[in-house]
Amino acid sequence: MKTFLRLFLIGLVLTSVTFCTETSNNKKKVKMEEKKNPQYVISVKQGDVDFGNIILELFPDVAPKHCHNFDSLVGIKFYDGTAFHRVIPGFMIQGGDPNSKSKPKETWGMGEPGQKTVPAEFNDISHERGILSAARTPDPNSATSQFFICVAAAPHLNKQYTVYGKVITGMDVVDKIVSVPCDGSAPKVKVEMKITKKTD
Repeated sequence: MKTFLRLFLIGLVLTSVTFCTETSNNKKKVKMEEKKNPQYVISVKQGDVDFGNIILELFPDVAPKHCHNFDSLVGIKFYDGTAFHRVIPGFMIQGGDPNSKSKPKETWGMGEPGQKTVPAEFNDISHERGILSAARTPDPNSATSQFFICVAAAPHLNKQYTVYGKVITGMDVVDKIVSVPCDGSAPKVKVEMKITKKTD
């Protein structure tokens, strides 16, 4: 009887430990599933030609200020009507300058005076194909609204420019953009964007 009781109690303890461990693991799993990086859709067109959508995932854990800045600008529809004004095959596409909405083409890429700047948040993420990074002047803390998407690895930019996201689908659209006919690095015909935040 004593042996039976002892075995019963041991079994009860083991069951309790197993239950607690499973409950703890389930809680961790739920927390991991709840934490989802924000995603954004860049709809791209050139004239009447719809290029399709680029879907971005941002990295607020490594570059919270840049992600907040991007999200705020998307929220006020800042990017809608701006252009990918600089494209370099084998390197990247760049856009997001407010001048590219309606100002003369020679001002595209120069930015507007008084734009809010974002301090550098250099991190360990490499500039690989599909990476979203912040464009800036020679001042490391001068990023504003402009960004670029790498079409190929650019290791010389690592820890020199702030990576804050990546393309999760739509690299075929990025490849279309980087391949458009250009004058120098500027597309001959405006490549226009509209950015919305995914809510699902």
